[in-house]
Amino acid sequence: MAAIVEDGKLRLSGYVGDYYFEDGFTSADVIVALSQIDAESELDVHLNSGGGVATEGAAIHALFTARPGVTNIIVEGIAASAASLIAMAGATVTMSAGSVMMIHDPSGYTFGNSGEHSKTIEALEALATSYARVYAAKSGKSPEECRDIMKAEHWYTPDQAVAEGFADATATGKAKTVAAFDYGLFAQAPKKLVALAKTKNWSMASVHPPEPATTTPAKDIKMATDKERADRLETEVNGLKDQVAKLTASADNAVKEALERRSAIMGLEEAKGREALAEHLFNSGNSVEAAKATLSFAPKADADAGEQEYQPPKRMMNAEGLNREPNGKPQAKGGLSARMDARAAKMKK
Repeated sequence: MAAIVEDGKLRLSGYVGDYYFEDGFTSADVIVALSQIDAESELDVHLNSGGGVATEGAAIHALFTARPGVTNIIVEGIAASAASLIAMAGATVTMSAGSVMMIHDPSGYTFGNSGEHSKTIEALEALATSYARVYAAKSGKSPEECRDIMKAEHWYTPDQAVAEGFADATATGKAKTVAAFDYGLFAQAPKKLVALAKTKNWSMASVHPPEPATTTPAKDIKMATDKERADRLETEVNGLKDQVAKLTASADNAVKEALERRSAIMGLEEAKGREALAEHLFNSGNSVEAAKATLSFAPKADADAGEQEYQPPKRMMNAEGLNREPNGKPQAKGGLSARMDARAAKMKK
């Protein structure tokens, strides 16, 4: 998985969808990542992807637009194909120096009779129509103008992306190396990227050869209207919003339960004079009953020892001493306890 939460930021890199080149991210990965971030907070998403599955790109775009908090996108390296649609979810889209953005029509393949091919054309046209509306909403262009841009396959430098309305600003920071992708698949890809993919052997065929689609008898083939397509997209977006809401509620409940457990442990009579041990037992996941039993057998801190506090029993684990300063003193409150305090303070406002 290449959807990483780091210092309150979300980093997305690699293929959009199933894991090609052992590096990628799906809409499910993004849902898990967002569950670790306050939904109301401002979020910076660092994006570096050559694209991938069109429907996964649409789903991830929907997840970001459904967030109550502000979402900003920083393109590092490249945002092409499905990744460029994800970028459009940013309240602000910033292009790093040397980065690239590419917009084109979705593509696909079919194995079967004329009815099967017609279904694929219908699906691709529906996707292209939906994509064009998203690009139009960001750039201020009409959907028809964006559709022409997609058909021609356009590659943009940072300044060009800003000039066309697909980005809001450029950054002077150095761009990251572009994500692995078979750029030879694109009709108008820069020669430099095609050569890089060839040198690195970034080939879709060598990593994941396409499998023939299962043929099914054609049944009453009927072209969907724009309204029907829009209704389907709205249903998908609403479903994703419900998933985000459920995950957020689950996270809030977990935080509330942890707050209550910590309050109960620290409020125990046995915790008086043994606060450091009580805090340690909470962070270790002990229940109130288990913490009480442990505290009842532990000696209290020496009142004349000044800042010296109770030292938990030496742990024989791979992470031994991880939560202590080099001088042996406990670290300042951090980790889960600090996050619980911060969350409790926020919930009281």
